[in-house]
Amino acid sequence: MHTPAELADIAADVLARVRDRSPRVHCITNTVAQNYTANMLLAAGAVPSMTISPDEIVSFVAGAEALLVNLGTFDEERRRAIAVALDAAGTARMPWVLDPVFIERSPGRAAFARELLARGPAVVRLNAAEFGPLFGGDPADKVAARVAEACGTVVALTGDNDIVTDGARRAVIANGDPLMALVTGMGCAGSALVCAALAVETDAWLATNAALIVLGVAGEVAAEATHGPGRFASWIIDALHSLDRTTLRARLKVS
Repeated sequence: MHTPAELADIAADVLARVRDRSPRVHCITNTVAQNYTANMLLAAGAVPSMTISPDEIVSFVAGAEALLVNLGTFDEERRRAIAVALDAAGTARMPWVLDPVFIERSPGRAAFARELLARGPAVVRLNAAEFGPLFGGDPADKVAARVAEACGTVVALTGDNDIVTDGARRAVIANGDPLMALVTGMGCAGSALVCAALAVETDAWLATNAALIVLGVAGEVAAEATHGPGRFASWIIDALHSLDRTTLRARLKVS
């Protein structure tokens, strides 16, 4: 297993590679989160695209290095776009992230998410409420590890602490700030950052840890300068843009 110091350096290295390579991340995400997700990716050094047009999406996915499938806006147009995009990603052997937003509120959405899970996402990033409808059972450490191993994916169970497991390895990240929960699209942007990390790091467990560490530490830095969600929403973008190895090493809280 990696020590906290090693994980801090890995996160810094992954972020440096994103900044150096400017990977393209195509996002099929909800309309509420599109602008914020794009700005967070740009702040990290990645290049976002968002189209779901059937005339364009194959070309956009083919030109990307990672794909985000977010179910926040679950309309027919996005359902069709997801199917086409995953075919293109499969042809390119491209890593993709499933973010099954609000599947606990809709049986149809949950059923579709389970269909997507069978298509082999590199990472599933979800919260505790979404865990049961997708995987079954309670979102405990041991259950997350079992389903990650069974599905051949990395499970990133996010909340007050973020649990990242591939079945064999596990990390619990305690970075972040409560203000992050008051910004619409923060989790969606986190999933997009996982995509950016996957574009430059082939080990999906390390990539996921790196992205969530970077996001959590940026949230802590931003929260020190403000006490409300309005300014925080923009200041975390600034914090992400200027984040460095020294800050990651000093602030990382992982076990």
